Amino acid sequence: MQDNRMMMRLPVGKSRGSLIEKFLVRAGWLPFVLLAGCSPVGPDFVRPAAPGVQQYTEGKQPQETASAPTRDGAAQVFQAGADIPAQWWQLFHSSKLNALIDNALHNSPTIAAAQGALENAREYAAAERGNLLFPAVDAKLGETRQRISPQAFGFAGSPSTFSLTNASVGVSYTLDFFGANRRQLEGLDAQAEAQANLLRAAQVTLAANIATTAIREAALRSQIRASEAVLAAEQKTLDIMQARERLGAISETEVQQQRATLAQTLATIPGLERQLAQTRHQLAVYVGKFPGDAQLPEFELDELRLPEKLPVSLPSALVHQRPDILVSEAQLHQATASLGMTIAGVYPSVTLSASYGAMALVPGSLLNPGSTVWNLGTNLAQPLFHGGALEAGKRAAEAALDQAAAQYRQTVLNAFQNVADVLRALETDATTLAAESDNARASTRSLELARAQYENGGASFLTLLVAEEHDNQARISLIQAQSARLADSAALFLAMGGGWWNQPDSGTPRISQQENQQP
Repeated sequence: MQDNRMMMRLPVGKSRGSLIEKFLVRAGWLPFVLLAGCSPVGPDFVRPAAPGVQQYTEGKQPQETASAPTRDGAAQVFQAGADIPAQWWQLFHSSKLNALIDNALHNSPTIAAAQGALENAREYAAAERGNLLFPAVDAKLGETRQRISPQAFGFAGSPSTFSLTNASVGVSYTLDFFGANRRQLEGLDAQAEAQANLLRAAQVTLAANIATTAIREAALRSQIRASEAVLAAEQKTLDIMQARERLGAISETEVQQQRATLAQTLATIPGLERQLAQTRHQLAVYVGKFPGDAQLPEFELDELRLPEKLPVSLPSALVHQRPDILVSEAQLHQATASLGMTIAGVYPSVTLSASYGAMALVPGSLLNPGSTVWNLGTNLAQPLFHGGALEAGKRAAEAALDQAAAQYRQTVLNAFQNVADVLRALETDATTLAAESDNARASTRSLELARAQYENGGASFLTLLVAEEHDNQARISLIQAQSARLADSAALFLAMGGGWWNQPDSGTPRISQQENQQP
């Protein structure tokens, strides 16, 4: 018993394992503990293999996009197999955008909430690991006042009242013969991995949202400026028409038509200004600030550079990069572990318990050798009949695993669709920008000729009106084409996973040897 006393007095440290082993040997429990190291029952998780597809889109993917005769009209080159930079937004060469995204990643409540959820999952897994893998050791100290009558036990005598002091240390440990505890911890680790990837998803999505919102702000600002230029030109035309009306050269009807055109153009500006204000409010929230106190920089299209090289990950790598796929994979892992835990629940469980201490009528007598008390116990529990609950629970866990597998496949399909959509959008964006550039130049020249001819009496008012309308629409369409190309470039980086794995402190998804095996 001296070894037992020493074990309970020593602090937890390097020698704890050897002392526990000695204790188990003396108690005759070591064979049970060795049996508990057997492989857990139930299916082992196997990481899903990457899809065997070789390309994202139907037909051959072009190596580069079309070019356009604008400042950012160069062809964009698709780099197959190239890696995604962690801070991909720096490819737009905007110091304002870089600072805004960096600020948001540190101050966004969305990121803070995702970090809190991750820490909660990790700490909960750590707590359960301590509960399930190690014996529970508890110290107890108590004093009770009792009254016992000898007559209750068939003896003569008067009742007596006394105090009883008890001090003991108890140990309890449930042997994991069939892996229920290990499967539970496996599921908790998978849940923490899912939260880690949800955090990654929140980070890359926030960066992409800020980039596309900043591009939209720049586009709206350019549209307002273009509309104001059109408004100034229409006002100039109205002034000329009013002068000609006073001379009797044109009718009042033509002047009123130009006033209506001017008013129609003026009416579009407040709507654009409202959208611009709402866009800046959204940017403020992304950064974690109140809209009235954000002090955000103003973005202009001319300050944003189009990335000329676009990395395109191989299809086989996409499933290991996109956080949404990794979240779904972790949920599949958790469902697999849950099924194993359910299967292990139908097998016997063995709990070992022991206590060592002292009991005395006087507290000062607790240290006397005669007051020592101890016990060793082994409890075996085998589920026999639970009204069909065990079988139903197993079927439910199998259905949950099937559901998780189907959701994983759907997530992968959606991800590949997302990439395919963005790649095609980038191709059409370049073609559209080239066409809109030609259209804008032609419309501006046509308006200049129509205005000169109208002022000299060589063209009708209807000709000028049509030329003004075409030029206004051409300017707006060119701005929209430029911003769409920038926004879809940002969307491609998000579709490829956002490059989170290249962050120095990003960590990597847990991949075991079993997970690398093919099913």
